This record gives sequence, C-alpha cells and structure tokens, in this order.
Amino acid sequence: MKIGNLRIGVLGGGVSTERDISLISSYQVYKALSDKGLSVVFIDITTKEKEKIKELICSLNIDLAFIALHGEFGEDGQIQEILEELDIAYTGSGPRASALAMNKLNSKNLFKIKGISTPDFVVLPKEENIPNNLHYPLVVKPYSSGSSIGISIVRSKDNLKAAVELAFSHSEGAILEDYIEGRELTVGILADQPLAVVEIIPKKGYFDFEAKYSKGASNFVAPAQIDGEVEKKIKTIALDAHKTLGCRHFSRVDIRLNKAGCPFALEVNSIPGLTLKSLFPLSAKTWGIDFNQLIIKMVELTLYEKKETQKA
Repeated sequence: MKIGNLRIGVLGGGVSTERDISLISSYQVYKALSDKGLSVVFIDITTKEKEKIKELICSLNIDLAFIALHGEFGEDGQIQEILEELDIAYTGSGPRASALAMNKLNSKNLFKIKGISTPDFVVLPKEENIPNNLHYPLVVKPYSSGSSIGISIVRSKDNLKAAVELAFSHSEGAILEDYIEGRELTVGILADQPLAVVEIIPKKGYFDFEAKYSKGASNFVAPAQIDGEVEKKIKTIALDAHKTLGCRHFSRVDIRLNKAGCPFALEVNSIPGLTLKSLFPLSAKTWGIDFNQLIIKMVELTLYEKKETQKA
C-alpha cells in the first residue's frame, strides 16, 4: 500500500505522567501528516484496559498507527503488543526493544554486557537501605521514567535521602549512577543511522523536566562544536546503544562526554519527543531533514518494514 492510500491513526495522550507532552507531540505529528494531504485521525489513549483500546482502534479502521505516546503504556512495549495482536503496522521499535529502552536498569545492564561505556552504578530496591560507601556527585534516577522525571543530581549525602524518595515515587527502585563531569549531548537515530550531535546547555542545574520544556531554560548547540574524531566516537556509541536494545527505525540516544573526550551512553529514547522544542527533530533538522519530512520518513520506514515482514 502506498502512503497516499493509508488511513493513519496518531496515538497520543496516554495515561502516564507525560500525557501533556504526548498531546503536544501527537498534535504536531497530526498536523504534519494533514499538511501532506494524508488521511489521518487522532486517537486519544485514556486507559490501559487492553480490550477497550483494541475496540477503539478497530472502530477507526486505520492501516497504520503512528505512536506519539510517552512514558508508561507508550514506550514500554504494551501498546506495541496490542497493535501486533491487531496486525496493524506501527512506527518505532517492537515490544521487547521498547521495554528494554524504557527500563534504565535493564538497558544499562545490557550496555555493560555488550561493552558499551555507561556510567558505573549501583541498584537500590525500595526495601533496601541506602549504602554508605557512595562517591559524590551522583545521579539518582528511577528504574523507568521519561522526560527526566524523578531524576536528581546529588552532590552530598545530605540531599541523598530526598532524591531516593523522589525516584521511589516513580519506580520500584532507584539507580545511583556516577555523575560524569562534562558535556550533555544527544544524537538522533533515523533509518538506523546517526544524525547530528546536539549539545544541551541548561541555564541552571540539570537538564530536568523544567529545563526540557520551559521556554528559554536551556540552550542548544546544533551541531555540537566537537572534534571530528570525538564526534565519530559519539555517533558510534549512540548507534551501538540503539542496536544493542534492538530498536528499529529511529530513537534518540543521550550521551555524557567527559573532560577527556570519552562518551558514555545514558539511555535510549525509543519514542523521542516530537514537539517543536524537542531534540530529535532538532537533530534531524541540523542534518537537513525538516519536521514534516521527518514525520513522513518515520511512516515510510514503517511501511517498508511491514512489506518486508509480509514477504518473509
């Protein structure tokens, strides 16, 4: 089926703490597809009840689902499983890769196994006491969350308990990760190829939820001003992280670059934000792909994947 003959459903909203961001992403996707004259319908996901979601999607008779959901029941593989059961093509990674990317603990463990540099860390389940032999500064983050929700940088023991409690409020456990002094970078992946490296410079503190989505809270340098050999290392580790988790078509990989020029993979975002302020579209734009072209390419990659699957 050609893209012009498709009825595309944009899945947005969702039930996670990132619902508001998802609504913005899904609106931008809907507008981009509509501007291209395609047949598109918005599908607001307001429940996690499988049968209700199946009934809603089936009632709209779509050929392809563009997933613009963030967080739980968007990026964690659950909606992907539903779409596979309905035999509806969908954008982005499959259930297993989505679940791995969403769970920071599982993804970091896999990075370690595959030899991908990632900051050293210890795991703190809710039922265990905080270790005493920690080195500061460190990053405290939930096992799984998006948009930097529940993440803190802790520079002394005095602030550790509050940071751990914040992480616990979003997850069953916390990751206590070495803080890499250096630069905050991100790399978009499209068609399994790295795009431009973007540097993130928060005006104060950490690149948290507020710094991500508040106007003027951060500066972005695209492309990042880095040495050519270092850029190659960054793109290599980003693509390796993407592939190691089994992601397909696209993702955005967050990187810390230490003062010696060594990159460390932090996490892979299997459904990166698609707002006008989002980093994945900025990485693509810097590479020469505007927003509408990016959205169409994401759909085309899905169509190609579906055709190849049907041939097999």
